[in-house]
Amino acid sequence: MIYAVDEINKTPHFLPNMTLGFGIHDTCGLAKRAIQGTMQLLTGVNLQIPNYHCETKKLVAAIIGDATSKNSISVAQLVGLYGQPQVSYGSTVALLSNKKLFPSFLRTVPSDKFQSVGLAHLIKYFGWTWVGILAEESDYGQQGGQTVKEELLTSAACIAFYESIPGVYNEKKTQRIIDVIKASSANVILAFSNGDSLNPILEDIFRHNITNKVWLASDGWCFSAIFSKNNVVKILNGTIGFTSGKGEMPYFKEYLLGVNPFKSPEDIFMKEFWEAAFGCKWWHNNLSQPVTSIVNDDTLLCSGSEKLKELNSFTDVSFLTTPYNVYQSVYAAAYALHDMFSCSPGYGLLKNGSCPNIYDFEPWQVLTYIKRVNFKNKVGDELFFDINGDPPAVYDILNWQVNQNGLSHYVDIGRYRTSATPKLVINESRILWNGGYTQVPKSVCSESCHLGYRRANLQGQPRCCYTCVLCPKGEITNQSDSDSCWMCPEDYWSSAARNKCLLRTIEYLSFEEPLGVTLTSSSIIFSLIPVTVLMVFLRHRDTPVVKANNRSISYLLLLALTMCFLSSLMFIGHPGGLTCLLRQATFGIVFTLCVSCVLAKTVMVVIAFNATKPNSSLKNWVRPALPNSIIFLCTMFQIILCIVWLTVYPPFPEKNRNAWHDKIIIECNEGSSIAFWCLLGYLGLLASISFVVAFLARKLPDSFNEAQFITFSMLVFVSVWLSFIPAYLSTKGKYMVAVEIFAILSSSAGLFSCIFVPKCYIILLRPEMNTRDYLMGKGNVSNKQSK
Repeated sequence: MIYAVDEINKTPHFLPNMTLGFGIHDTCGLAKRAIQGTMQLLTGVNLQIPNYHCETKKLVAAIIGDATSKNSISVAQLVGLYGQPQVSYGSTVALLSNKKLFPSFLRTVPSDKFQSVGLAHLIKYFGWTWVGILAEESDYGQQGGQTVKEELLTSAACIAFYESIPGVYNEKKTQRIIDVIKASSANVILAFSNGDSLNPILEDIFRHNITNKVWLASDGWCFSAIFSKNNVVKILNGTIGFTSGKGEMPYFKEYLLGVNPFKSPEDIFMKEFWEAAFGCKWWHNNLSQPVTSIVNDDTLLCSGSEKLKELNSFTDVSFLTTPYNVYQSVYAAAYALHDMFSCSPGYGLLKNGSCPNIYDFEPWQVLTYIKRVNFKNKVGDELFFDINGDPPAVYDILNWQVNQNGLSHYVDIGRYRTSATPKLVINESRILWNGGYTQVPKSVCSESCHLGYRRANLQGQPRCCYTCVLCPKGEITNQSDSDSCWMCPEDYWSSAARNKCLLRTIEYLSFEEPLGVTLTSSSIIFSLIPVTVLMVFLRHRDTPVVKANNRSISYLLLLALTMCFLSSLMFIGHPGGLTCLLRQATFGIVFTLCVSCVLAKTVMVVIAFNATKPNSSLKNWVRPALPNSIIFLCTMFQIILCIVWLTVYPPFPEKNRNAWHDKIIIECNEGSSIAFWCLLGYLGLLASISFVVAFLARKLPDSFNEAQFITFSMLVFVSVWLSFIPAYLSTKGKYMVAVEIFAILSSSAGLFSCIFVPKCYIILLRPEMNTRDYLMGKGNVSNKQSK
């Protein structure tokens, strides 16, 4: 403080033509003495009479202090009545920010509320969600602990336990705290204490060998003497503590090294300081008479010639907190006076912009100006007061480390600043945790839920205690410890691990894939076979085998079978609007034409054989008009059915997202399933009629009787399509289409093989059987049929 006042007085442009003075009153750490000193400052006499001032000299501009919160509260309650500004350099209790109770109180040390919020940020930074809190039974401990608790509860963290530390040692309460700590799974414990009340608990924790905890220290005990005890090395090694931010005072070390008892013999503190620094005693109180240091009765006498620069513990000013806050407090008061001195009428802070008289001011006027100070000191640190009289909070974060030799020291690992972004900065590489580990320890009630899992709360437990549940199909979580799963977009599906959405594959029976190539090749190859047979039939059109059973119907049947084989190509490839509209109708019509031709052949076989009987009336029906009419009428009925279907409920392409979870099937919606099954049912009806008629005529005598072959062809046809129904209904996607194509190809091939392969065998391999003589030798029915 003396250095700051001296520095201000030596600055020419600061309070020019004025000298800043000071007076010191020792409170001895007692609230009673603090009030006595304050009353003396306010009244100017030792009688401490309220509202009375007997001296003519002016009152003090501001009161600097006290250090402890309990003394500052007492002083602030008193000076607030007079509007006397009070600037504390060490009182941190959050209650003092209440301007209704303490209107004239300000401070250069941050409020404990900022420390509590900072500690909560620190806990969240390291991902600790299961934390125990110990708070001493005082305003400092309870307010600080409750603030941390509230901050943590607004985040994802939970409080494992909250215990109050008795101000006076109580064995029963202490044992309860030990039992709670031992039973808790929380690995991080935050202690809000001034140190003295916490020491017995730490001693007991050491005796119970509880060494696997990480301790967080508030500034009240960050530099406690407990850290110097060897028996707590195991439990406190790796402790992280908050302490008010250190600051630099330019040239202060040079000033400190220049002090000497003989330079300032009137300084009442110099003698005590010198004795404490060098561990000596003055021979007499008259410092104007130097003496030689001698040893007498094991007592070292002070000479005044000792060198302070040899005492690093007294001259190391690189890590100062409270002295720096004192320095800032003096400057805050000085800047308020300087602003009053520099005030221009009309621009002042008083009513109507008036300025106070710097030579005759009231305390409340100084308070008005000191609340508005905003300056940067010589090293660039900014100071101002918020609406609650609190400065920007700056905390240094320290890590207490013990090396292998048992030597301990503090390591600066970060800083917390409320006026910066980000507020919390941590250098994790400098941290050494308990046990010598460099990896951040865990403190959770339940292990983290991995990607793809969500948290499910356990009944009766805090929200930090949960179990992990795998997300349902179609939902994911792409972050740890998620409370819910998210549905994948429509064209996406969840991966097996449920940690990401994968684009669904598009599926349809394409021409490029092996199955599509196989079916396409089969369709084309099979379609060429009826064409080849047709060419053979045309070349041998006048032979008995070709002429038997109406060769024109055989030609038509071969063309229809070719179209049947080719119609399967409409089922392959990307389903489009036109292909979906026509493929089932085309398939149904050409197959109806085939079966109609077979039915016509079968009917003609029966009629031809029965027409040979004497006086048979069926002779008139043995004409080309009958089979042509059968073919036309049967096919036209199917055509009409398809026209109605395509008009009323036309098929259309659609994306089926329900068949497979990881695929989107591009398929044709038939529009009306009833119409589709009516189409197949009509085909089955015609095939059944043909089968029954052919079966009845299978034993009619003739060399070229087709009834037996037609019976087998219809048996194959009906068997294929009866097998198709369950196979079609039990498959999905491209395999369902493949089943229908297989049914088309196999039924067409079966019908072709049973009817035309025997004829081709005779035409190409047994030409001797394809003669009129052979035909006449076996009978003349075939001849009648061919006529």
